[in-house]
Amino acid sequence: MQIKKLLITNGFVVTENTETICDILCEGEKIVKIEKNIKHSGADEIIDAAGKIVIPGGVDVHTHLSIDTGTAVSCDDFFSGTVAAACGGTTSIIDHPGFGPAGCELDHQIDVYHLIADGMAVIDYGFHGVIQHVDENVFAMMETLAEQGITSFKLYLTYDFKLSDADVFKILRRAKELGVIIAAHPENDGMINIMRNEYIAAGKFTAENHNLMRPAVCEAEAVNRMLLFAHAAGDAPLYIVHLSCALGLEFVNAARLRNQKNFWVETCPQYLFLDEGLYSRPDNESLKYIICPPLRSPADAVVLWEGLDSIDTIGTDHCAFSFETKKMANKDDFSKCPNGVPGIEERIPLLYDAVSKNKISLRRFTDLCCTNPAKIFGLYPQKGILAPGSDADIVIIDPNIQKTLSHKNLRSNAGYSAYEGFTVQGYPVCTIARGKVIVEEGKFLGEAGRGKFLRRKKYE
Repeated sequence: MQIKKLLITNGFVVTENTETICDILCEGEKIVKIEKNIKHSGADEIIDAAGKIVIPGGVDVHTHLSIDTGTAVSCDDFFSGTVAAACGGTTSIIDHPGFGPAGCELDHQIDVYHLIADGMAVIDYGFHGVIQHVDENVFAMMETLAEQGITSFKLYLTYDFKLSDADVFKILRRAKELGVIIAAHPENDGMINIMRNEYIAAGKFTAENHNLMRPAVCEAEAVNRMLLFAHAAGDAPLYIVHLSCALGLEFVNAARLRNQKNFWVETCPQYLFLDEGLYSRPDNESLKYIICPPLRSPADAVVLWEGLDSIDTIGTDHCAFSFETKKMANKDDFSKCPNGVPGIEERIPLLYDAVSKNKISLRRFTDLCCTNPAKIFGLYPQKGILAPGSDADIVIIDPNIQKTLSHKNLRSNAGYSAYEGFTVQGYPVCTIARGKVIVEEGKFLGEAGRGKFLRRKKYE
């Protein structure tokens, strides 16, 4: 098969160390040259990116595609979800599988997810493992899966398969031995259960009380606990998912001040752009925002924006259920409403809009959405940067386009956007995945099954 050459000219290119107008030459699936005034001869395709921003393809390390909660299945599978990702400027994802049957082996859900993703994904993808219990078989399988390129594992401090403190500490020690990362969902299960039962007894079990049943202190305590456990385990590699609150960030900053190593923190667009006032919406609209941790106060969002230098990545926690599914499940009891909100397509546009408004720099935007996720989770330098030898995953943003976000022009099957009506300045107009244009001017040109499974490196 002949290797095609793609040349992108005149764009404002964000490499790892520079931001300048230059050209990018791709051959086959790789970038081979980045410099000014590359000769056009021999290029099979030329894209003039004059006046546009050229960044690495986005890397979203927190998605939930095809997740089965036991009562509902998310409406975005590995086709619709990755199409939405590509249209929003994301070219790689790492998905968090849902829980498997009680007592199942650690590789059970990995095998299931290989079956449902293979032949469906339009962009490259990987998986985190999900730890539901702890025993010697789990310890052994962590090493086996790491050798297969699955070098991170998720654990929960709440929900049905929450781990005890003792088991969490054992897992962190094992992660330190193996050089793999533990991603933690941090909420204090005991406090949440007590508060939930009190609200039920008071007849206040409605969606408008969701954030009150899971207040920020529940999250912050668990963030601090995980940080201290990781430190006690020899600074075991730890990744805090979906940080939502100012108090949690205080504990993160305290850990940085004491020079704790090997931990990273993620927040999500919903905690930067939305707030708890949405739980007061009428006509069941509040159900669209049932997520855990919940939306927080406007003051929390301000602190997260101001603290982005202490935050390493922005993932989406994309977990899409149709509004009808959420609404129907809430006829009598909102606790039956599946958790999650769509956002895989909106992440890059929302954060680039923040660049246009001078809330964050272009460099910080690229680090948070592209480079840092790839570095942390063993994809760098294959992904996350524009450099010779890296995969030709490239996104071109037109900073002059103003667009109003609406589910009518987004690709998720959710049927709604949490950011409905948000107007953003600047929008991805071209997505290139491994050297092939798969989105152009909003039109999806890719194909199911082109996405490859990503074997990731251990933490170094």
